[in-house]
Amino acid sequence: MSLLCVRVKRAKFQGSPDKFNTYVTLKVQNVKSTTVAVRGDEPSWEQDFMFEISRLDLGLSVEVWNKGLIWDTMVGTVWIALKTIRQSDEEGPGEWSTLEAETLMKDDEICGTKNPTPHKILLDTRFELPFDIPEEEARYWTYKLEQINVLGADSEYSIQEESQRKPLPSAAAQCSFEDPDSAVDDRDSDYRSETSNSIPPPYHSTSQPNASVHQFLVPVPVRLPQQLLLQSSSRDSCNDSMQSYDYDLDYPERQALSPTSSSRYDSSCNVSQGSSQLSELDQCHEQDDDRREKDSIHSCHSSGSFSRDGQAGFGEQDKALEVTGEEEKGRTCEPKEMKEDVTTHPTPDLVLHQVHLLGPKESFPKENASSPFTQARAHWIRAVTKVRLQLQEIPDDGNSSLPQWLPEGPAGGLYGIDSMPDLRRKKPLPLVSDLSLVQSRKAGITSAMATRTSLKDEELKSHVYKKTLQALIYPISCTTPHNFEVWTATTPTYCYECEGLLWGIARQGMRCSECGVKCHEKCQDLLNADCLQRAAEKSSKHGAEDRTQNIIMAMKDRMKIRERNKPEIFEVIRDVFSVNKVAHVQQMKTVKQSVLDGTSKWSAKITITVLCAQGLQAKDKTGSSDPYVTVQVGKTKKRTKTIFGNLNPVWEEKFHFECHNSSDRIKVRVWDEDDDIKSRVKQRLKRESDDFLGQTIIEVRTLSGEMDVWYNLEKRTDKSAVSGAIRLQISVEIKGEEKVAPYHVQYTCLHENLFHYLTDIQGSGGVRIPEARGDDAWKVYFEETAQEIVDEFAMRYGIESIYQAMTHFACLSSKYMCPGVPAVMSTLLANINAYYAHITASTNVSASDRFAASNFGKERFVKLLDQLHNSLRIDLSTYRNNFPAGSPERLQDLKSTVDLLTSITFFRMKVQELQSPPRASQVVKDCVKACLNSTYEYIFNNCHDLYSHQYQLKQELPAEEQGPSIQNLDFWPKLITLVVSIIEEDKNSYTLVLNQFPQELNVGKVSAEVMWQLFAQDMKYALEEHEKDRLCKSADYMNLHFKVKWLHNEYVQDLPTFQGQVPEYPAWFEQFVLQWLDENEDVSLEFLRGALERDKKDGFQQTSEHALFSCSVVDVFTQLNQSFEIIRKLECPDPNILAHYMRRFAKTIGKVLMQYAEIVSKNFLAYCTKEKMPCILMNNMQQLRVQLEKMFEAMGGKELDPEAADSLKELQVKLNTVLDELSMVFGNSFQVRIDECVRQMADILGQVRGPGNASPNARASVAQDADSVLRPLMDFLDGNLTLFATVCEKTVLKRVLKELWRVVMTTMERMIVLPPLTDQTGAQLIFTAAKELSHLSKLKDHMVREETRSLTPKQCAVLDIALDTIKQYFHAGGNGLKKTFLEKSPDLQSLRYALSLYTQTTDTLIKTFVRSQTAQGSGVDDPVGEVSIQVDLFTHPGTGEHKVTVKVVAANDLKWQTASMFRPFVEVTMVGPHQSDKKRKFTTKSKSNNWAPKYNETFHFLLGNEEGPETYELQICVKDYCFAREDRVLGLAVMPLRDVAAKGSCACWCPLGRKIHMDETGMTILRILSQRSNDEVAREFVKLKSESRSMEEGS
Repeated sequence: MSLLCVRVKRAKFQGSPDKFNTYVTLKVQNVKSTTVAVRGDEPSWEQDFMFEISRLDLGLSVEVWNKGLIWDTMVGTVWIALKTIRQSDEEGPGEWSTLEAETLMKDDEICGTKNPTPHKILLDTRFELPFDIPEEEARYWTYKLEQINVLGADSEYSIQEESQRKPLPSAAAQCSFEDPDSAVDDRDSDYRSETSNSIPPPYHSTSQPNASVHQFLVPVPVRLPQQLLLQSSSRDSCNDSMQSYDYDLDYPERQALSPTSSSRYDSSCNVSQGSSQLSELDQCHEQDDDRREKDSIHSCHSSGSFSRDGQAGFGEQDKALEVTGEEEKGRTCEPKEMKEDVTTHPTPDLVLHQVHLLGPKESFPKENASSPFTQARAHWIRAVTKVRLQLQEIPDDGNSSLPQWLPEGPAGGLYGIDSMPDLRRKKPLPLVSDLSLVQSRKAGITSAMATRTSLKDEELKSHVYKKTLQALIYPISCTTPHNFEVWTATTPTYCYECEGLLWGIARQGMRCSECGVKCHEKCQDLLNADCLQRAAEKSSKHGAEDRTQNIIMAMKDRMKIRERNKPEIFEVIRDVFSVNKVAHVQQMKTVKQSVLDGTSKWSAKITITVLCAQGLQAKDKTGSSDPYVTVQVGKTKKRTKTIFGNLNPVWEEKFHFECHNSSDRIKVRVWDEDDDIKSRVKQRLKRESDDFLGQTIIEVRTLSGEMDVWYNLEKRTDKSAVSGAIRLQISVEIKGEEKVAPYHVQYTCLHENLFHYLTDIQGSGGVRIPEARGDDAWKVYFEETAQEIVDEFAMRYGIESIYQAMTHFACLSSKYMCPGVPAVMSTLLANINAYYAHITASTNVSASDRFAASNFGKERFVKLLDQLHNSLRIDLSTYRNNFPAGSPERLQDLKSTVDLLTSITFFRMKVQELQSPPRASQVVKDCVKACLNSTYEYIFNNCHDLYSHQYQLKQELPAEEQGPSIQNLDFWPKLITLVVSIIEEDKNSYTLVLNQFPQELNVGKVSAEVMWQLFAQDMKYALEEHEKDRLCKSADYMNLHFKVKWLHNEYVQDLPTFQGQVPEYPAWFEQFVLQWLDENEDVSLEFLRGALERDKKDGFQQTSEHALFSCSVVDVFTQLNQSFEIIRKLECPDPNILAHYMRRFAKTIGKVLMQYAEIVSKNFLAYCTKEKMPCILMNNMQQLRVQLEKMFEAMGGKELDPEAADSLKELQVKLNTVLDELSMVFGNSFQVRIDECVRQMADILGQVRGPGNASPNARASVAQDADSVLRPLMDFLDGNLTLFATVCEKTVLKRVLKELWRVVMTTMERMIVLPPLTDQTGAQLIFTAAKELSHLSKLKDHMVREETRSLTPKQCAVLDIALDTIKQYFHAGGNGLKKTFLEKSPDLQSLRYALSLYTQTTDTLIKTFVRSQTAQGSGVDDPVGEVSIQVDLFTHPGTGEHKVTVKVVAANDLKWQTASMFRPFVEVTMVGPHQSDKKRKFTTKSKSNNWAPKYNETFHFLLGNEEGPETYELQICVKDYCFAREDRVLGLAVMPLRDVAAKGSCACWCPLGRKIHMDETGMTILRILSQRSNDEVAREFVKLKSESRSMEEGS
């Protein structure tokens, strides 16, 4: 017996890649295996296959097929002779073989191929020896087996005869490796199990249909068990079998057989007579079981092969190899009991009983045969020891009190990829990963929710234990398929399946050569799969005892092979249900007998209620159907009534059946009743005249208890058009099991107990997640052995895969907090959702209806999900505890937990069809917020300890000082640090994990929001308390403000919740910032004084050669800028509070700068005598203004608070005024020297003589005189202006120049141009007017002068040129004052105007006065009375002369106090040019003691025709007549005639003022006229305009 290993690697095809979707089929010795289908012209399969080869004269046939829509086509084939295949234990690179188109046949067997194609395939083929044992040992065991065969040859066959016998047909069919993905053309296909689609492949990553060894990494080659021989139903068990080992629980003697010739290495499909003989041997051994058990300790078996119960144990050698083989997977499946050390008895007595059976005369050819065995045994012992040492699992004293292969301690047994992480390991935890916000909860839902009652129901467990053994000892996946052959019927025969006639003359159908069942070729896949059992029942009924016995022996052999190959399965079942070995052995015998008895003793009553159907196909022309249902159990068929014209019919009809064969099926078919001619003709020809609407086939063996289920209607052939589903209520009463729980309850019991055993008992509370991949990985609940148990049970008793999933989900819900479990639960629930919610087009049943029909129980599952949902919310509310950020595994569990929550929400929406269940994102968000609330509370209450722990500080504080205090602010920066670490952890760890709702949930942002809201509440309250006492320094509050600001800006301001809102935190600190500003003002003022004192001591030196100001300015603004920088860095987002700060700081600036200006101004006059110091001080003032402007811009400029801006602008104006005053003081300090210079100029000017004509000689003389006149002034200005240009800033220089210009101009006007006032009244008038015009200085000096001076025209011309020269000098080529300023300077204009007036006549001056002085009597605020006059103007049409008639009507309300007689009269004077020869003044009569006198006197004034009336005015004066002294003036009024000229007449009341108002021009004219003493008109005019109200006697 040899083991053939084939690896199908890849291929190269010629043609378009789109053409190829290929798979490879391997055939050898009637065994076939198939790869998956792969697309492309260079497909890569990389799949391994193993075959047991007994004949080396055959060949390996490799066929490449291209998958098609209707049928598959062959690409090519290659035949490899087995003799040419190399022997190796290692995989090679493979060889390329050319595919050929045809096969060569010889004696009905393939012997080669021909006709090469352009296609190639790469294969690696090799033989390897089983167990890798030495060749000598292999020959030894082979010889032993031959002796046993010789022993059995006496009764029936020799070994040679056996090798030549053709195998049983049933067994041959059993060896097929089926491909479920093959196309409709099944010419090369073997029998298919109809249960093939019920169980998923547990352990392979792609949906590979074959059951080959390539799916499993097994280091030890083992035989292919029978499970591999069925189509897809073998998928689960074969996976387990690949890792299984050949143990025989009941018959330890078989351990003496050679592993190479044992029946487990015989082709599992050949149920030979030899194997029957083995069965007879086994029966012989069973008789001596008790005796061997008693003597087991001293028996010839190797030490260590016995357990505590005295049962014969497993071969240690097999165990050792099992461990070695499993080591790569990180798992062990060593049996629990191993009492004695395997190295104790190295005796070669293993085959003692076999020698006894051979007889005393026969012996082995070598008596020292133990030698090779000892060597092999030593090899195995070394393997066991190595594994034990590596895993450190079993103490050397052989103590078996602990489960072996599991380490001691709390995490025992949990190692490998799905094991729980070692929680005791010290990890670098972030701040709050170690927080115990609440006490940690248990791993799963509370026991009240996830109660598994089956764990305590011993009666149910006992029954399930038996049923499980029954399902596993002869599993569905290992049942014998039919051996169909094409068959010709000689009489009319009907199909056993569909009951249709087998049509045709010959080869009408298929017939099983074993059991004789006949059917259509299309129906063969629908038949019950187990041919052996059917054949046994059929034979026993017909009395064919010999044939029956053979079949029973084959079935018994099959069960023994199963038990020997899969001992771990039955060991697990025994451990799960806690059955002792004796009882277990007895129960195994009972179960085997029940299987052999078949169904002959089985009976059941079945009640089927056909309720309704939905979504049926429309078969009639009317677009509807007339459906009815037929229900058939065995040969009994019943039908419902017909519902006409309805695709969603309701029947509600009940049928009763009796069934005596558990292998029978319930066939429910829906038909469309037809009653037309066509259907009647069909009825004559075939049984089925009506249209087929769909069917569902239900295995009777899968029924128990009561069920209410929707079944999808299936096709019968590929041509069937089927849709919809039918709802059935089925009740089953099995004879002898009337009180037994339904199979679904039994499955729940099995699953729960198995889960409990693997997790709580074997796994120490941890859940081991099986490694599974592929689309059906979610159907893998346990590791290999346990998975096979539940799958075989489910397959045997019809448990739906969805029920299995829901049951496992319920089990996991009790462990949902274990590592890896949330991901499994999430995947499970997602697939459960998909099963119920994804309605197919062929089924119109709603998801809620499908779920309501669930065998699991709607209310039970909904309640489970509700409680799980609540528990998940509770655990997510403490996610920082349950899923620490330092553990990537737990973070992944957190993500899976949220996925599970989402799946629950999806279930509620799509399956329960609830209207608006809570959104998963909102639930998670609420949980996150709840966790953050408790986290904040924890860090607030333990702030000091956590902070000290995080930063390894040794600081010890009393408990009462660890929290917030009004004595200090130490608590809050620590709290901010902890809050930031929380937010950072959420942002960097949890946000990346909880990313399922990117639009709705960002944990980092939620964390920042919640933390800020809680912190803000506490911070606000604390600062309100602090505000009452203010026990801390303002600087401390400012520092805290900066920390809070940083926290807000870094984490909070960009959150959607706070966008567009003004933050509150500036308001908390407002009072403290203002307090700091108040203190800062005092500090700034103190600093200012110190800076000035230092500057004063240093003599106000320039700070540098380029800076013209001293250091005090720099110091003051450095301090102010530092203060403002602090305010600016607060980045106050509240505009109102920021405005408040700015207003307060603007006051500080104003106070500081005005204090500076005040100190400088106070002592400035004293510094004016110094050379440079006044200029530097003025530069300082200018620099203050410059720096103030910069600070204004820094504070916001135009966007600054209006009040603060106005304050700073006002301050700028004040500083400007101060600078002006300083410039004026500085300029006035030169007054004495300039007076002296001007006096010298006047003296030189007085010596100028000559005419003022415009001859060239005269002009040259005038220019020369001007230079002489200017020399004293120029000498003075030259030295000073050069110094000023060097020392003063440009702005200051211009101010100094302006002041000097003003002083020079006013001094020249005062001392050279303007004459003195000789008339006392005139002096009083001019003095009063000048006082208003701010010309006090002009007049005081003017009035002091005694002499009278009048300039000649030449002197005026000299002064004109001198003024131009002075102007050019002050302009200094653009470096000085601007020409426009000089030209428009009022001082220069006044001086020039005065010069111009010197040359004008008196009439011209008076005319100019009348025209320019338009407001002499207007604007009387406090009139002293009023006069009513009427003025009429008449112009002669011929001569153009004007006549003015003035009527003085009355005076009224005269305000005058006198003790003597009061006699008021009115004086009217005409003022204007050309009046020297005319009467100019009239007076009325006086009225005694009358304050409202009536006059009614008229006066006439004659005017010439030289000027118009606009050059004249009337001056009305009310006086008090005094005898012998001058009359006293009461009040004055002026009426310009231009106001009357337009109308020609005017009557009005004129208010009386106290004096005449005039401007600078009027003053200048008055001064010039006042010196014309020889001109009567001028004298009279000056007196007239100089009059003002006299003093009252009573005042």
